[in-house]
Amino acid sequence: MAIPDYQTLMLPVLKLAATNEMRVPQAAEIIAEDFNLSEAEKNELLPSGRQRILHNRIHWAKFYMSKAGLIDSPKKGVFTASEEGRKLLARNLPAIDNDVLKKYSSFVDFYHAGASNKPKAEEPALQSAADSPATPEEQIDAAHHVLQSALGSELLQRILNNSPGFFEQIIVDLLVAMGYGGNHRNAALRLGKSGDNGVDGVIDEDRLGLDRIYVQAKRYQTNIVQRPEVQAFVGSLVGFGANKGVFVTTSKFSSGARDYVAQIPQRVILIDGSRLTDLMIEHDVGIRVSRTVAIKRIDEDFFGEALG
Repeated sequence: MAIPDYQTLMLPVLKLAATNEMRVPQAAEIIAEDFNLSEAEKNELLPSGRQRILHNRIHWAKFYMSKAGLIDSPKKGVFTASEEGRKLLARNLPAIDNDVLKKYSSFVDFYHAGASNKPKAEEPALQSAADSPATPEEQIDAAHHVLQSALGSELLQRILNNSPGFFEQIIVDLLVAMGYGGNHRNAALRLGKSGDNGVDGVIDEDRLGLDRIYVQAKRYQTNIVQRPEVQAFVGSLVGFGANKGVFVTTSKFSSGARDYVAQIPQRVILIDGSRLTDLMIEHDVGIRVSRTVAIKRIDEDFFGEALG
């Protein structure tokens, strides 16, 4: 089954906290078993790759309930049900969510604190974010994904609106940014000679030029790169005595083309339009940082008491 959202997890987390002192990893193991989560679901990470989704949702369930006075933290990393939390459990509610927590004045104060010094126009957005079934990290990751997708689409359209020569220059810039080609001048000299015996260019794999990678570039608006085109490129590699190649297109590769490169001894990487723009964004090619948002957390070392 799918990983429960953090509000669904509030009741099971509080029940566990009422049985004994708990830590998030310990609670995660018990909850994963209770909800019959698979190993893959138990270990699934947030898009940022920094935390397990299940752990993140348990953390936020615990955090919101602590703001309602239902959860206590007697020591670092440990939580337990408060007296108020035990009273709530005694009511045998079918579920606990933010609407239940709003019955507690301490949670209401916390819930509205973010909007208290904000313009009135921003209050609905803040409250909507708090009511979302997604945790704050998940909301940030989702918004980041939407922005990245929009940026990728715009990048691809800009590439298609420019000349084939500009497309080749983008590949030069990208490969250099990724650490290939030694330096920009040498890479530019080696790449961009279109139609050279079936390849568009060759670039050093490392700064010493110990190995080379052959490159094919197809700037297509809608045409899908089929298996015969990739076969022709591989044939050129064989003719050069090479075993490494990169085929870049602004469109897509057919399943036949992808199946083919998976079976051959040569190492050929296929980069379609989506992957191309992902790499450009990752390596800051053709883009610049518009805004940086720092997500800050408590420094536990700062607040740790010195042992005397």
